[in-house]
Amino acid sequence: AMVPSVTHSKGRSDPADPPQGASGAIASASASASSDTLEVMPLGAGQEVGRSCFHLKYKGKSVLFDCGVHPAYAGLVALPYFDNIESIEGIDVLLVTHFHIDHCAALPYFLAKTSFKGRVFMTHSTKAIYRLMLSDFARVGKAAMEEQIFDERDLQRSMERIEVIDYHQEVEVSGIRFWCYPAGHVLGAAMFMVDIAGLKFLYTGDYNREEDRHLKGAELPSIPPDVVCIEATYGVQTHLPRTERESLFTEVIANALQNGGRVLCPVFALGRTQELLLMLEEFWTKNPELRNFPIYYASPLAKRCMAVYQTYINQMNDRIRSQLRGGSNASSSGDGNNAGNPFVFEHIQNLSGGIADFDDPGPCVVFASPGMLQSGLSRQLFDRWCQNSKNACVIPGYCPEGTLAKHVLTEPKEVQLLSGEVVPLRMSVHYISFSAHADYNQTSDFLSSLAPSKVVLVHGEATEMGRMKSALMRKFENEGKQIEIFNPKNCQTVTMEFRVDKHVRAVGRIAEAINLSTDSSDKITDGNANADTDGDDNEKRHVSGLIVQKGFKHTLVDPSDLQTYTKLSAGMVMQKQLIPIQVTFLALQDQLALVFSRTKLIKPGDAVDSDGKERIWIDPGVTLTHESEHMVKMEWKSDPLTDTIADSVVTIVMQLQLKPELNRSPTGVPYRVMSSLAKKQNEQDGGGVKAEMEESTMIDEVLESIFG
Repeated sequence: AMVPSVTHSKGRSDPADPPQGASGAIASASASASSDTLEVMPLGAGQEVGRSCFHLKYKGKSVLFDCGVHPAYAGLVALPYFDNIESIEGIDVLLVTHFHIDHCAALPYFLAKTSFKGRVFMTHSTKAIYRLMLSDFARVGKAAMEEQIFDERDLQRSMERIEVIDYHQEVEVSGIRFWCYPAGHVLGAAMFMVDIAGLKFLYTGDYNREEDRHLKGAELPSIPPDVVCIEATYGVQTHLPRTERESLFTEVIANALQNGGRVLCPVFALGRTQELLLMLEEFWTKNPELRNFPIYYASPLAKRCMAVYQTYINQMNDRIRSQLRGGSNASSSGDGNNAGNPFVFEHIQNLSGGIADFDDPGPCVVFASPGMLQSGLSRQLFDRWCQNSKNACVIPGYCPEGTLAKHVLTEPKEVQLLSGEVVPLRMSVHYISFSAHADYNQTSDFLSSLAPSKVVLVHGEATEMGRMKSALMRKFENEGKQIEIFNPKNCQTVTMEFRVDKHVRAVGRIAEAINLSTDSSDKITDGNANADTDGDDNEKRHVSGLIVQKGFKHTLVDPSDLQTYTKLSAGMVMQKQLIPIQVTFLALQDQLALVFSRTKLIKPGDAVDSDGKERIWIDPGVTLTHESEHMVKMEWKSDPLTDTIADSVVTIVMQLQLKPELNRSPTGVPYRVMSSLAKKQNEQDGGGVKAEMEESTMIDEVLESIFG
């Protein structure tokens, strides 16, 4: 049993706070903590980058974060290790952080091909872009004749099951409370905070704390978590200042163009691409000498993706929103409806067709997907341009191991084309990171501010992740913080023991009755609150109420406040039972008086609402009505005490039925009653003769009257 102590409800605001009544009185009781085990396991992105999928189990609840594929693999091999989930049907909820394929592309497969029956959540903009991204992913995979993990029908069915959530909106599923914060990585990216029985777990997904041209940085949660699962993509690396990266990026592109070369920027259709397009649009506007060189945004999704970005401008930073409001975009195409829209470009053209529709006009800049150069238009253009030394390839994002983009960064002398031919690599390759992943400085500052007790690193190559773990441990040790850090491999379970306080909140009338002071050291024992009245621990005031449990929340309420603070209402069960008897009603009353200390015979006319029938009342609320010569009706308000009394009455009557000769004389009056009456009459007559009864005989008769 827990022994809670009463405390004031102070400190940060929690989304779980119950509604306040007219008085706003809320007090809380914190039970002594018990040890509980949290189990987490990366099913992907454990000491690797790709197929992010993270499983959490705590107190019988199961949560899955993200459901992506590995960009370096194809078919079933690219999926997370779903077969390591002990019970897929036992997963309560799946939370998807953003629309990149390494975080969501396995979702249609998981929903269609497994026994998962839980609910799925992502933000509004993530759901809108998810449909476009995965439709293109399925099309590209089919064109490459790879093994398909889902088809268009699976994708459509997954859309029907996805539910949307707003930033800071709290949702509860099967006792699991969760809400999300902006992650700053791409449009709609979210960090999810999950609360199970008071244990708070933050899953960042991919996040970025730095504000850029169109997105705000990741928000620092106002509620500190107990555990943080955070990306370790860049290990201990730090990004160059944004202005330096932008200057280097535009300089490389301008030099290649002016030397008669072509520039390939392999990118994903959405995400960092929009940031780079905004950057080049601004650079072309400021440098008229470059306007003769065309810029192409070559993606089948280009037009539809830009429409989504224009729809969700309200989720972007103040710079973008002010441009839209003020109509200050100099690149407006002249369409009044697009005035001020920063995503309507003057110097950038959409190239929605394939390689056959591209006439290759000479020096130009092409943003083509996918970003890893594995397939699609970006790979086709790379194969066409890689042997010309005037050309340049600028890789602006993170490249996982096993991809062509990662391979060309090692400066190989030769590369293999899609056709299988091996050719010399003469084009210059530049890596200028505009990746919206947090670097070491961002991650270390973020964790120092949150100060969780445990940290789990995911989404990073083994070497980089190991370096980050060591650096963070040194930093926290120097700061005097005791933070345990884990960097598990895929399918490696990490168990953590937690001692979490169990809180009971007293609300409404009960909270007013407790009348706590801020430095109170009062106690609650066995579910009842005892509040000090004058500071003396020996003098307590006793209050009681109903403890209502919803999920893992406990609220102590007065029955009259039940409908105010919960969705419940107080009720009363009235019990009635007809009992046949073989003795007189007076004899029954005498028999009951021997067992129950407080009984009363109510004769007709004694009660205001009398119906002319005799009644026997037994404290605290059982009534027997003499319905007929051989029938009694017993009525009571059901509760543990009156139910026990009613059961005892039935037992006594049954014993009278079983051995009537031991309990009544031929006249129907019990022998002990006759003996008692004779004794009383003798005393009243003054005869001085007192009926004597041996002690053993009295005990026998009492026991026999009860048990027969």
